[in-house]
Amino acid sequence: MIGPEPLSRRQALARSLGAWLFAAASPAMASRGRTDTEAARAVLTRLFGPAARAIALSLEPSPEAGSRPWYSVESRRGRLSVRGDTPVALVRGVYASLRDAGLVHVSWEGDRVALPAHLPDLATGRVESPFQHRAYLNTCTYGYTTAWWDWPRWSREIDWMAVHGVDMPLAMEGQEHVWRALWREAGLSEDELAAYFSGPAFTPWQRMGNIEGYLAPLPAAWIAKKRDLQRQILARMRALGMSPILPAFGGYVPKAFALKNPKARIYRMRGGPGFHETYWLDPTDPLFAHLAARFLALYTQTYGAGTYYLADSFNEMTPPIAEDGSDAGGAFNDATGKTPDKTSGKAEVDPALKARRLAAYGKAIHEAFRQTRPDAVWVMQGWLFGADQGFWTPDAIAAYLSQVPDEALMILDIGNDRYPDIWRRAAAFGGKRWIYGYVHNYGGSNPVYGDLDYYRRDLAALTASPDTKALTGFGLFPEGLNNNSIVYEAAYDLAWNAGGVSRAAWLSTYARSRYGRTTPELEAALGLLVDGAYSVRYWTPRWWNNRAGAYLFFKRPTATITTFEGHPGDRAALAVAVHELARIAPGFAHQPLFVIDLVDATRHLASEDIDLALIQAVAAYRRGDLAAGDAARRRIEDLTLALDALLGVRTESLASWIDEARVYGDTPEDARAYVLNAKAQVTIWGGHANLADYASKAWQGLYRDFYLPRWTQFLDALRAAGAGPFDEAAVVARIAAWEEAWVARDTRYVREVPPDPVGSVRRLLARLDQA
Repeated sequence: MIGPEPLSRRQALARSLGAWLFAAASPAMASRGRTDTEAARAVLTRLFGPAARAIALSLEPSPEAGSRPWYSVESRRGRLSVRGDTPVALVRGVYASLRDAGLVHVSWEGDRVALPAHLPDLATGRVESPFQHRAYLNTCTYGYTTAWWDWPRWSREIDWMAVHGVDMPLAMEGQEHVWRALWREAGLSEDELAAYFSGPAFTPWQRMGNIEGYLAPLPAAWIAKKRDLQRQILARMRALGMSPILPAFGGYVPKAFALKNPKARIYRMRGGPGFHETYWLDPTDPLFAHLAARFLALYTQTYGAGTYYLADSFNEMTPPIAEDGSDAGGAFNDATGKTPDKTSGKAEVDPALKARRLAAYGKAIHEAFRQTRPDAVWVMQGWLFGADQGFWTPDAIAAYLSQVPDEALMILDIGNDRYPDIWRRAAAFGGKRWIYGYVHNYGGSNPVYGDLDYYRRDLAALTASPDTKALTGFGLFPEGLNNNSIVYEAAYDLAWNAGGVSRAAWLSTYARSRYGRTTPELEAALGLLVDGAYSVRYWTPRWWNNRAGAYLFFKRPTATITTFEGHPGDRAALAVAVHELARIAPGFAHQPLFVIDLVDATRHLASEDIDLALIQAVAAYRRGDLAAGDAARRRIEDLTLALDALLGVRTESLASWIDEARVYGDTPEDARAYVLNAKAQVTIWGGHANLADYASKAWQGLYRDFYLPRWTQFLDALRAAGAGPFDEAAVVARIAAWEEAWVARDTRYVREVPPDPVGSVRRLLARLDQA
């Protein structure tokens, strides 16, 4: 089944499970254990129905700090008993054991729950995680995915975290309420605050100091909703024993604050593409400690105390080294997240001065935390160490961390699928605690990719290495959710030391749990799908030739696509996999998750084909071959319209994204502003060529109504030019104006679900075979 089952059906299921009702919890369990297990039981009940209320959950915290997290599950004569050291471990144990038996599957696309009349006997033994923490989420997720989430959707996501064993999520909602209070204390007027906060779809980059006031103002109702939501989120996470990572002050201040404090050591940072400048307060300035302390105090008053606080003072910007800050680098310089080395072309920085300045910055940030919360742990993302290796040499990293006590700092080494082995360059961060992980997703874009074999090899090597020092955890840090579920299922299995099984065995279990059964043909097709699409560590086309967009078709048009090097992955294996999945689809057409996966793989193959046809059309028109160009264009339009219709199988669409934004508004004015934010984010971003389409989506509505008409305009102009001169800049300028008008236009979109998705897939594949 997909999504929550009707209560009456769940009640009927519970009655039918009398033969295998689970043992009751031990009456000897400590009262706190009973209380903590109730949060775990509530997750299981929400996901699997009332029968889960009788599961025997025994919470047995490890007596020694630093012990490996663990669980143990046993089923005998239909009675299921679970032991574990945390509520999350208990939930993970139940899910993993039932999933591996082929009985349940929980994913973003929906759930499959098929509990039998009698549960088979099983015993997992003691299952341990080699990681004390399993982390999750990215600061950007709170823009690309959760901007319009309500409590039911957040409750569902926290349940997802628990079954996947996550215990350290980033919890970034609700902070504008605190920022507003802080800046009011600092003397900003309501008009200045209105001009400062960016719109709701862009708050993560406001918080990181990349932008200021984009699509302002931020409605007060949104701030209040997110405040209330964060209180619910943190209550649920804390009840499950999770250790959420909370926000903290990293130094970015409003322009109005900078103007009011001319004597403070505040640097004017170069604005991101299409945005005005932002302002950053030097951590060694006394005002930094004051603002950091007040933020933590206000945050604690609002949401309660935490332990882990994220402060990224140098995210996507280069720290100023010159005493006057004249070398302060800008942030957000391109869509790759890579900040160019600001010292290039300037006098070489004195290494001793650089080391002193970086050490002073690290010490100042640490002390700002400790003066208010001596027990707080400063958390920072290690992305900068990979993205700007020209500045962040091993010596620079060591200097920055040198004055912070080991126990007071934790680094999220998030980018190992993009910048591998940064931890080795950083000497395992000098003994500081750190969490290893992958970003995987950028911008919430959803090409079909990941690298299952790489994750297995990589984590095996990591956990076997003697050089990891204070390695504390593993995590996935996607910028966007709701895609490539197989990647997250596989990676979090590895986080629980489930890497001992072969790829083939793991895929067999995955298929049985997700689709209800498996066959040799299905497993062979899935293996080919892994070879073709899920052996790609990083999707390089998302940032190609200085243009964002998951596919060429998703990028702002350019005639330079004829130099495209090709899509990563094995296209031949992908094509065979998709055709084989389509061939056996009638036997699985009643399984919604199979249909969704089939559609995803098909649209990835078809989107690549559209890219190839675009290259053919552009090349033909540039050489004056109108007939060949027109033929390629007909193929582009035919595939695009067929694909857009097919994508109605997915619940995520342009219509759903806009509708969620509209419903979030309490007034017509707020609703219009939210829709404008939603449309801008997935298309123009800030309007600059570098960032446009950074959050591109393979969604119904965008193929037909945005990507196709945009390329149609470009190809019309290219056709008219023939083999003669072509003013691409003028054409793109007109297209950019059309994009702005598209964002501003209040068009109502409706998701259209295809009546026969398997048949639609087969017809689309027949079109692809006609090439």
